[in-house]
Amino acid sequence: MKKIFREMADLLLNGESFVVATVFDQSGSAPRRSGAKMLLREDGKIRGTIGGGRLEADAIQVARQVLLSKQPVIWPFELTGKDASSMDMICGGHGQVLLEFIDGKDEINRIIYEEAMVILETKGKGWLITSLCDGQEPDAQQYLIKRDGAVVGRFEGDIKLLSKLILVSSSGPACTSIHSEELGNRKYLVEPLRNSGTVYIFGAGHVSQNIAPLSEMVGFKTVVLDDRSEYANSERFPASSEITLLESFDRLPELAIDEDGYIVIVTRGHLHDKTILAQALKTKAGYIGMIGSRRKREKIFEMLAGDGFGKQDFDRVYSPIGTDIGAETPEELAVSIVGELIKVRAEKEKCVQKKI
Repeated sequence: MKKIFREMADLLLNGESFVVATVFDQSGSAPRRSGAKMLLREDGKIRGTIGGGRLEADAIQVARQVLLSKQPVIWPFELTGKDASSMDMICGGHGQVLLEFIDGKDEINRIIYEEAMVILETKGKGWLITSLCDGQEPDAQQYLIKRDGAVVGRFEGDIKLLSKLILVSSSGPACTSIHSEELGNRKYLVEPLRNSGTVYIFGAGHVSQNIAPLSEMVGFKTVVLDDRSEYANSERFPASSEITLLESFDRLPELAIDEDGYIVIVTRGHLHDKTILAQALKTKAGYIGMIGSRRKREKIFEMLAGDGFGKQDFDRVYSPIGTDIGAETPEELAVSIVGELIKVRAEKEKCVQKKI
């Protein structure tokens, strides 16, 4: 999400208009889930994807029309079994795509998307709202609601509506996917904005060196931590957001690890793993994974039990770490681990839609 919002913010900063296509109300085996975005620039270049195949080809044609008319369109799609097979899917699916013309000469648009980037680049939270009149045509302008209730953009209507939208959008566990809400005789597309998660990799060995670029590639902020300067450095981890050289694994710096934090423990030794795990279990991390065999895991759990930790704590730990794909090499292990991170994040992002 952050990458494509950065692209939009940069285009608006340069005064360039574009069309953004956003999938919503998706169900079945559509190629991309709700929230997937694609940009059509004035020079015809495409950024992002909503799934490829006929769906994307048709959406590009509609986007070109929107670029000329400057009028937003809600475009429903229905993928048949034949369409699905051409995209290597088992069956079809359906949903809608909102195609919006974003005027690069409108200062409000620039402010909205710059504020969105501030939210995504920090641990902020907000909601990008598009109003749909009777579910048919969207209003010409979007607006952004910040965590403190401040509104960025043009909003016309009852201010109490905003609190209702935020209340409903915040229901359910970590709702971060675009979804529609019905209030009165209007429908609103609500796109929660939040950080995609931070992966804290403890240990800077060969496995970590392969995990870091993969986790950054799929949208996580990546922090690498180790107590060896020859390992914890930007030469070994050029793609990582942050590298922290520790004095010792026994004395970690203050890390504000919340539910959007993913802890990956891949240090060079069992005792270091135990030390980090004991500290990780005291955080609110949404994911804690530790490398090693089941035998190693049980031995470490046994030692931690003597320190007062119990079954409820150990149930939080993914160990052996990673999805079971028969991984052996550091590269394969990295794919397995990042695959598990993606899976956990996707499960957290499932949104229970409710209607008022």
